[in-house]
Amino acid sequence: KIQNNPLILTFYLASFLLSFSYGLLAPVLPLYAAELALSYGMIGLVLGGEALGSLLSDLPAGVLMTRLGRQRSMLLGVSIFLLSTLALYWVNSVFVALACRLLTGFGWALFSVARHAYISSQTGIDNRGRAIALFGGVNRIGRFAGPAIGGMVATSYGLRAPFLLFAAVCALVPISVALFLPRNPQTRLSSSSRSPKGQLLDTLKTHRRLLATAGAGQLLAQAIRAGRKVIIPLYAADVLGLDAGAIGLILSVSSAADMLLFYPTGVIMDRWGRKFAIIPSFLIQAISLGLVPFTGTVGALMAAAALGGLGNGLGSGTMMTLGSDLAPADTQGEFLGLWRLIGDAGSSGSPIAVGGIADLFALQTASWIICGAGLIAVAVFAVLVPETLENAKPPPGLSWRA
Repeated sequence: KIQNNPLILTFYLASFLLSFSYGLLAPVLPLYAAELALSYGMIGLVLGGEALGSLLSDLPAGVLMTRLGRQRSMLLGVSIFLLSTLALYWVNSVFVALACRLLTGFGWALFSVARHAYISSQTGIDNRGRAIALFGGVNRIGRFAGPAIGGMVATSYGLRAPFLLFAAVCALVPISVALFLPRNPQTRLSSSSRSPKGQLLDTLKTHRRLLATAGAGQLLAQAIRAGRKVIIPLYAADVLGLDAGAIGLILSVSSAADMLLFYPTGVIMDRWGRKFAIIPSFLIQAISLGLVPFTGTVGALMAAAALGGLGNGLGSGTMMTLGSDLAPADTQGEFLGLWRLIGDAGSSGSPIAVGGIADLFALQTASWIICGAGLIAVAVFAVLVPETLENAKPPPGLSWRA
Protein backbone atom coordinates (compact mmCIF):
# COMPACT_ATOMS: atom_id res chain seq x y z
CA LYS A 1 0.00 0.00 0.00
CA ILE A 2 1.01 3.58 -0.55
CA GLN A 3 1.42 4.26 3.15
CA ASN A 4 3.96 1.44 3.51
CA ASN A 5 5.96 2.05 0.35
CA PRO A 6 9.32 3.60 1.25
CA LEU A 7 9.87 4.71 -2.34
CA ILE A 8 6.93 7.08 -2.02
CA LEU A 9 8.62 8.67 0.99
CA THR A 10 11.61 9.49 -1.18
CA PHE A 11 9.20 10.88 -3.76
CA TYR A 12 7.73 13.11 -1.09
CA LEU A 13 11.21 14.20 0.02
CA ALA A 14 12.13 15.38 -3.47
CA SER A 15 8.80 17.20 -3.72
CA PHE A 16 9.33 18.93 -0.38
CA LEU A 17 12.80 20.15 -1.31
CA LEU A 18 11.59 21.42 -4.65
CA SER A 19 8.59 23.28 -3.24
CA PHE A 20 10.64 24.84 -0.44
CA SER A 21 13.32 26.05 -2.84
CA TYR A 22 10.74 27.52 -5.20
CA GLY A 23 8.86 29.08 -2.29
CA LEU A 24 11.98 31.11 -1.55
CA LEU A 25 11.39 32.98 -4.80
CA ALA A 26 7.64 33.63 -4.37
CA PRO A 27 8.00 37.17 -2.94
CA VAL A 28 11.01 37.92 -5.13
CA LEU A 29 9.97 37.01 -8.67
CA PRO A 30 7.26 39.69 -9.08
CA LEU A 31 9.65 42.39 -7.78
CA TYR A 32 12.50 41.00 -9.87
CA ALA A 33 10.32 41.16 -12.99
CA ALA A 34 9.22 44.70 -12.08
CA GLU A 35 12.90 45.69 -11.80
CA LEU A 36 13.52 44.57 -15.40
CA ALA A 37 10.21 45.51 -17.05
CA LEU A 38 8.45 48.84 -17.42
CA SER A 39 4.83 47.68 -17.75
CA TYR A 40 2.47 45.27 -16.05
CA GLY A 41 2.16 43.47 -19.38
CA MET A 42 5.88 42.63 -19.50
CA ILE A 43 5.89 41.76 -15.80
CA GLY A 44 3.05 39.32 -16.41
CA LEU A 45 4.87 37.87 -19.42
CA VAL A 46 8.04 37.21 -17.41
CA LEU A 47 6.06 35.74 -14.50
CA GLY A 48 4.00 33.61 -16.89
CA GLY A 49 7.07 32.57 -18.90
CA GLU A 50 7.62 29.40 -16.91
CA ALA A 51 4.02 28.30 -17.34
CA LEU A 52 4.16 29.26 -21.03
CA GLY A 53 7.31 27.18 -21.51
CA SER A 54 5.63 24.31 -19.72
CA LEU A 55 2.56 24.73 -21.92
CA LEU A 56 4.68 24.42 -25.07
CA SER A 57 6.54 21.43 -23.65
CA ASP A 58 3.79 19.31 -22.09
CA LEU A 59 3.09 17.13 -25.12
CA PRO A 60 6.78 16.58 -26.01
CA ALA A 61 7.46 15.91 -22.31
CA GLY A 62 4.79 13.19 -22.19
CA VAL A 63 6.24 11.48 -25.25
CA LEU A 64 9.84 11.89 -24.02
CA MET A 65 8.96 10.49 -20.60
CA THR A 66 7.49 7.40 -22.27
CA ARG A 67 10.83 6.78 -23.95
CA LEU A 68 13.34 7.82 -21.29
CA GLY A 69 11.53 6.33 -18.31
CA ARG A 70 10.41 8.12 -15.17
CA GLN A 71 13.69 8.44 -13.26
CA ARG A 72 15.79 9.76 -16.14
CA SER A 73 13.02 12.15 -17.12
CA MET A 74 12.80 13.50 -13.57
CA LEU A 75 16.59 13.92 -13.39
CA LEU A 76 16.81 15.74 -16.71
CA GLY A 77 13.78 17.90 -15.99
CA VAL A 78 14.82 19.07 -12.52
CA SER A 79 18.38 19.78 -13.70
CA ILE A 80 17.11 22.08 -16.46
CA PHE A 81 14.70 23.69 -14.00
CA LEU A 82 17.52 24.35 -11.51
CA LEU A 83 20.09 25.78 -13.93
CA SER A 84 17.70 28.01 -15.87
CA THR A 85 16.30 29.52 -12.65
CA LEU A 86 19.76 30.05 -11.15
CA ALA A 87 20.76 31.91 -14.33
CA LEU A 88 18.31 34.69 -13.40
CA TYR A 89 20.77 35.79 -10.72
CA TRP A 90 23.05 37.22 -13.43
CA VAL A 91 20.42 38.38 -15.95
CA ASN A 92 19.86 42.10 -16.57
CA SER A 93 17.68 41.92 -19.70
CA VAL A 94 13.96 41.33 -19.63
CA PHE A 95 14.18 39.28 -22.83
CA VAL A 96 16.95 37.02 -21.51
CA ALA A 97 14.93 36.61 -18.31
CA LEU A 98 11.92 35.57 -20.39
CA ALA A 99 14.06 33.04 -22.29
CA CYS A 100 15.28 31.56 -19.00
CA ARG A 101 11.72 31.31 -17.72
CA LEU A 102 10.62 29.52 -20.89
CA LEU A 103 13.47 27.02 -20.45
CA THR A 104 12.48 26.58 -16.80
CA GLY A 105 9.01 25.65 -18.03
CA PHE A 106 10.41 22.87 -20.21
CA GLY A 107 12.32 21.37 -17.31
CA TRP A 108 9.28 21.65 -15.05
CA ALA A 109 7.01 19.98 -17.62
CA LEU A 110 9.31 16.99 -18.04
CA PHE A 111 9.83 16.57 -14.30
CA SER A 112 6.13 16.98 -13.50
CA VAL A 113 4.79 14.55 -16.12
CA ALA A 114 7.24 11.88 -14.95
CA ARG A 115 6.43 12.53 -11.30
CA HIS A 116 2.69 12.38 -11.99
CA ALA A 117 3.06 9.12 -13.90
CA TYR A 118 5.11 7.63 -11.08
CA ILE A 119 2.67 8.37 -8.28
CA SER A 120 -0.26 7.30 -10.49
CA SER A 121 1.40 3.92 -11.03
CA GLN A 122 1.94 3.46 -7.29
CA THR A 123 -1.66 4.12 -6.19
CA GLY A 124 -5.07 2.59 -6.63
CA ILE A 125 -8.25 4.58 -7.06
CA ASP A 126 -9.39 3.91 -3.48
CA ASN A 127 -6.33 5.52 -1.84
CA ARG A 128 -5.17 7.82 -4.62
CA GLY A 129 -6.92 10.88 -3.20
CA ARG A 130 -5.09 10.58 0.13
CA ALA A 131 -1.75 9.79 -1.51
CA ILE A 132 -1.85 12.74 -3.90
CA ALA A 133 -3.39 15.06 -1.30
CA LEU A 134 -0.42 14.18 0.93
CA PHE A 135 1.84 15.06 -1.99
CA GLY A 136 0.03 18.39 -2.27
CA GLY A 137 0.40 18.87 1.48
CA VAL A 138 4.13 18.24 1.33
CA ASN A 139 4.39 20.91 -1.35
CA ARG A 140 2.41 23.32 0.81
CA ILE A 141 4.61 22.68 3.84
CA GLY A 142 7.65 23.42 1.70
CA ARG A 143 6.10 26.64 0.46
CA PHE A 144 5.12 27.74 3.97
CA ALA A 145 8.57 28.72 5.24
CA GLY A 146 10.00 29.52 1.81
CA PRO A 147 8.40 32.94 1.15
CA ALA A 148 9.22 34.40 4.58
CA ILE A 149 12.84 33.22 4.38
CA GLY A 150 13.16 34.40 0.78
CA GLY A 151 11.74 37.79 1.71
CA MET A 152 14.13 38.20 4.66
CA VAL A 153 17.13 37.19 2.54
CA ALA A 154 16.11 39.67 -0.16
CA THR A 155 15.68 42.46 2.40
CA SER A 156 19.06 41.76 4.02
CA TYR A 157 21.25 40.82 1.06
CA GLY A 158 19.52 42.14 -2.04
CA LEU A 159 16.69 41.12 -4.35
CA ARG A 160 18.75 38.50 -6.19
CA ALA A 161 20.30 36.72 -3.20
CA PRO A 162 17.38 34.24 -2.84
CA PHE A 163 18.28 32.78 -6.25
CA LEU A 164 21.54 31.46 -4.78
CA LEU A 165 19.76 29.95 -1.78
CA PHE A 166 17.23 28.43 -4.18
CA ALA A 167 20.02 26.71 -6.09
CA ALA A 168 21.63 25.32 -2.94
CA VAL A 169 18.38 23.69 -1.78
CA CYS A 170 17.13 22.63 -5.21
CA ALA A 171 20.43 20.86 -5.94
CA LEU A 172 19.39 18.24 -3.37
CA VAL A 173 16.42 17.20 -5.53
CA PRO A 174 18.30 15.42 -8.35
CA ILE A 175 20.49 13.76 -5.71
CA SER A 176 17.38 12.42 -3.96
CA VAL A 177 15.87 11.21 -7.24
CA ALA A 178 19.11 9.53 -8.34
CA LEU A 179 19.64 7.74 -5.03
CA PHE A 180 16.16 6.64 -4.07
CA LEU A 181 13.74 6.57 -7.00
CA PRO A 182 13.78 3.13 -8.70
CA ARG A 183 14.92 2.97 -12.29
CA ASN A 184 12.32 1.82 -14.77
CA PRO A 185 13.76 -1.30 -16.39
CA GLN A 186 11.89 -0.62 -19.61
CA THR A 187 12.80 2.27 -21.84
CA ARG A 188 9.23 2.56 -23.09
CA LEU A 189 6.26 2.75 -20.77
CA SER A 190 3.77 2.16 -23.54
CA SER A 191 3.40 -1.05 -25.49
CA SER A 192 1.86 0.68 -28.49
CA SER A 193 3.73 0.36 -31.81
CA ARG A 194 2.21 3.55 -33.15
CA SER A 195 4.23 6.71 -33.72
CA PRO A 196 4.24 9.39 -31.00
CA LYS A 197 2.03 11.59 -33.17
CA GLY A 198 -0.38 8.72 -33.78
CA GLN A 199 -0.62 7.91 -30.07
CA LEU A 200 -1.30 11.54 -29.20
CA LEU A 201 -4.01 11.83 -31.84
CA ASP A 202 -5.61 8.55 -30.74
CA THR A 203 -5.61 9.68 -27.11
CA LEU A 204 -7.08 13.05 -28.04
CA LYS A 205 -9.78 11.47 -30.23
CA THR A 206 -10.74 8.74 -27.75
CA HIS A 207 -10.97 11.06 -24.76
CA ARG A 208 -11.98 14.30 -26.46
CA ARG A 209 -15.20 14.73 -24.47
CA LEU A 210 -13.50 14.28 -21.11
CA LEU A 211 -10.64 16.54 -22.13
CA ALA A 212 -13.12 19.19 -23.26
CA THR A 213 -15.22 19.20 -20.08
CA ALA A 214 -12.81 18.27 -17.31
CA GLY A 215 -10.11 20.13 -19.21
CA ALA A 216 -12.14 23.34 -19.21
CA GLY A 217 -12.49 23.10 -15.45
CA GLN A 218 -8.77 22.35 -15.08
CA LEU A 219 -7.85 25.36 -17.25
CA LEU A 220 -9.95 27.78 -15.21
CA ALA A 221 -8.87 26.22 -11.92
CA GLN A 222 -5.20 26.68 -12.71
CA ALA A 223 -5.91 30.21 -13.92
CA ILE A 224 -7.23 31.28 -10.53
CA ARG A 225 -4.34 29.57 -8.74
CA ALA A 226 -1.78 31.35 -10.91
CA GLY A 227 -3.68 34.61 -10.68
CA ARG A 228 -3.49 34.61 -6.88
CA LYS A 229 0.31 34.31 -7.03
CA VAL A 230 0.59 37.40 -9.21
CA ILE A 231 -2.18 39.66 -7.92
CA ILE A 232 -1.46 39.49 -4.20
CA PRO A 233 2.29 40.38 -4.35
CA LEU A 234 1.76 43.13 -6.93
CA TYR A 235 -1.22 44.56 -5.03
CA ALA A 236 0.82 44.54 -1.83
CA ALA A 237 3.75 46.31 -3.50
CA ASP A 238 2.02 48.79 -5.82
CA VAL A 239 -1.21 49.59 -3.97
CA LEU A 240 -0.17 49.17 -0.33
CA GLY A 241 3.53 50.03 -0.82
CA LEU A 242 4.91 47.01 1.07
CA ASP A 243 8.50 45.72 0.82
CA ALA A 244 9.71 42.18 0.03
CA GLY A 245 9.81 41.19 3.71
CA ALA A 246 6.20 42.16 4.34
CA ILE A 247 5.07 40.51 1.12
CA GLY A 248 6.90 37.33 2.08
CA LEU A 249 5.13 37.34 5.46
CA ILE A 250 1.71 37.69 3.80
CA LEU A 251 2.48 34.81 1.43
CA SER A 252 3.73 32.64 4.29
CA VAL A 253 0.51 33.25 6.24
CA SER A 254 -1.42 32.22 3.13
CA SER A 255 0.78 29.12 2.83
CA ALA A 256 0.18 28.31 6.51
CA ALA A 257 -3.58 28.37 5.91
CA ASP A 258 -2.96 26.29 2.78
CA MET A 259 -1.40 23.51 4.86
CA LEU A 260 -4.33 22.98 7.21
CA LEU A 261 -6.65 20.97 4.98
CA PHE A 262 -4.53 18.68 2.81
CA TYR A 263 -5.15 15.52 4.85
CA PRO A 264 -8.92 16.08 5.25
CA THR A 265 -9.00 16.77 1.50
CA GLY A 266 -7.57 13.33 0.78
CA VAL A 267 -10.13 11.67 3.04
CA ILE A 268 -12.96 13.64 1.41
CA MET A 269 -11.82 12.62 -2.09
CA ASP A 270 -11.51 8.93 -1.21
CA ARG A 271 -14.76 8.74 0.77
CA TRP A 272 -17.27 11.22 -0.64
CA GLY A 273 -15.81 11.79 -4.10
CA ARG A 274 -13.38 14.08 -5.88
CA LYS A 275 -15.91 16.84 -6.54
CA PHE A 276 -16.65 17.37 -2.84
CA ALA A 277 -13.14 18.77 -2.51
CA ILE A 278 -12.83 20.42 -5.94
CA ILE A 279 -15.98 22.54 -5.90
CA PRO A 280 -15.61 24.18 -2.44
CA SER A 281 -11.89 24.74 -3.10
CA PHE A 282 -12.32 26.96 -6.13
CA LEU A 283 -15.40 28.68 -4.76
CA ILE A 284 -13.41 29.84 -1.71
CA GLN A 285 -10.46 30.92 -3.86
CA ALA A 286 -12.77 32.96 -6.09
CA ILE A 287 -14.29 34.70 -3.07
CA SER A 288 -10.84 35.55 -1.69
CA LEU A 289 -9.74 37.19 -4.94
CA GLY A 290 -12.99 39.11 -5.10
CA LEU A 291 -12.17 40.55 -1.66
CA VAL A 292 -8.61 41.67 -2.48
CA PRO A 293 -9.61 45.02 -4.08
CA PHE A 294 -11.48 45.95 -0.90
CA THR A 295 -8.40 45.56 1.31
CA GLY A 296 -6.57 48.71 2.36
CA THR A 297 -4.33 47.48 5.15
CA VAL A 298 -1.72 44.77 5.64
CA GLY A 299 -4.05 42.87 7.98
CA ALA A 300 -6.96 42.93 5.55
CA LEU A 301 -4.84 41.73 2.64
CA MET A 302 -3.34 39.04 4.84
CA ALA A 303 -6.85 37.85 5.77
CA ALA A 304 -7.92 37.68 2.12
CA ALA A 305 -4.71 35.83 1.22
CA ALA A 306 -5.26 33.40 4.11
CA LEU A 307 -8.81 32.69 2.91
CA GLY A 308 -7.43 31.92 -0.54
CA GLY A 309 -4.85 29.67 1.08
CA LEU A 310 -7.60 27.71 2.84
CA GLY A 311 -9.41 27.27 -0.46
CA ASN A 312 -6.26 26.15 -2.21
CA GLY A 313 -5.51 23.72 0.62
CA LEU A 314 -8.93 22.16 0.17
CA GLY A 315 -7.93 21.56 -3.45
CA SER A 316 -4.69 19.81 -2.50
CA GLY A 317 -3.91 17.27 -5.20
CA THR A 318 -7.39 17.45 -6.72
CA MET A 319 -6.35 18.17 -10.30
CA MET A 320 -3.60 15.52 -10.21
CA THR A 321 -6.00 12.98 -8.71
CA LEU A 322 -8.63 13.69 -11.35
CA GLY A 323 -6.02 13.40 -14.10
CA SER A 324 -4.72 10.10 -12.69
CA ASP A 325 -8.27 8.73 -12.48
CA LEU A 326 -8.97 9.62 -16.10
CA ALA A 327 -5.62 8.56 -17.60
CA PRO A 328 -5.68 5.27 -19.59
CA ALA A 329 -2.95 2.78 -18.67
CA ASP A 330 -1.75 2.17 -22.23
CA THR A 331 -1.20 5.85 -23.11
CA GLN A 332 -0.65 7.29 -19.66
CA GLY A 333 2.24 9.56 -20.64
CA GLU A 334 0.41 11.02 -23.62
CA PHE A 335 -2.81 11.59 -21.67
CA LEU A 336 -1.03 13.23 -18.74
CA GLY A 337 0.86 15.40 -21.20
CA LEU A 338 -2.46 16.56 -22.64
CA TRP A 339 -3.88 17.03 -19.15
CA ARG A 340 -0.92 19.19 -18.14
CA LEU A 341 -1.12 21.09 -21.42
CA ILE A 342 -4.66 22.19 -20.60
CA GLY A 343 -3.82 23.13 -17.02
CA ASP A 344 -0.68 25.00 -18.05
CA ALA A 345 -2.72 26.98 -20.57
CA GLY A 346 -4.54 28.40 -17.56
CA SER A 347 -1.35 28.85 -15.53
CA SER A 348 0.52 30.63 -18.31
CA GLY A 349 -2.41 32.69 -19.55
CA SER A 350 -3.46 33.99 -16.14
CA PRO A 351 -0.34 36.11 -15.32
CA ILE A 352 -0.32 37.50 -18.85
CA ALA A 353 -4.03 38.32 -18.60
CA VAL A 354 -3.52 39.93 -15.20
CA GLY A 355 -0.73 42.12 -16.60
CA GLY A 356 -2.75 43.16 -19.65
CA ILE A 357 -5.90 43.92 -17.68
CA ALA A 358 -3.92 45.87 -15.08
CA ASP A 359 -2.27 47.96 -17.80
CA LEU A 360 -5.64 48.76 -19.38
CA PHE A 361 -7.63 49.21 -16.17
CA ALA A 362 -6.23 48.38 -12.73
CA LEU A 363 -5.05 45.48 -10.60
CA GLN A 364 -8.41 45.54 -8.86
CA THR A 365 -10.20 44.85 -12.15
CA ALA A 366 -7.84 41.97 -12.89
CA SER A 367 -8.62 40.49 -9.47
CA TRP A 368 -12.36 40.56 -10.14
CA ILE A 369 -11.98 38.99 -13.59
CA ILE A 370 -9.87 36.11 -12.25
CA CYS A 371 -12.47 35.73 -9.50
CA GLY A 372 -15.07 35.28 -12.24
CA ALA A 373 -12.94 32.59 -13.87
CA GLY A 374 -12.95 30.72 -10.58
CA LEU A 375 -16.75 30.89 -10.35
CA ILE A 376 -17.06 29.49 -13.87
CA ALA A 377 -14.70 26.66 -12.88
CA VAL A 378 -17.02 25.81 -9.99
CA ALA A 379 -19.98 25.60 -12.37
CA VAL A 380 -18.09 23.41 -14.85
CA PHE A 381 -17.00 20.91 -12.22
CA ALA A 382 -20.45 20.82 -10.61
CA VAL A 383 -22.44 20.28 -13.81
CA LEU A 384 -20.25 18.86 -16.58
CA VAL A 385 -17.45 16.80 -15.03
CA PRO A 386 -18.16 13.18 -13.99
CA GLU A 387 -17.37 11.88 -10.53
CA THR A 388 -14.45 9.46 -11.00
CA LEU A 389 -14.66 7.67 -7.63
CA GLU A 390 -16.97 4.75 -8.39
CA ASN A 391 -17.66 3.83 -4.77
CA ALA A 392 -18.19 7.42 -3.62
CA LYS A 393 -20.54 7.76 -0.64
CA PRO A 394 -21.67 11.40 -0.52
CA PRO A 395 -23.69 12.75 2.40
CA PRO A 396 -27.41 11.88 2.19
CA GLY A 397 -29.33 14.10 -0.20
CA LEU A 398 -26.29 15.62 -1.89
CA SER A 399 -24.55 14.36 -5.02
CA TRP A 400 -22.53 16.06 -7.76
CA ARG A 401 -22.36 13.21 -10.25
CA ALA A 402 -22.49 14.51 -13.81
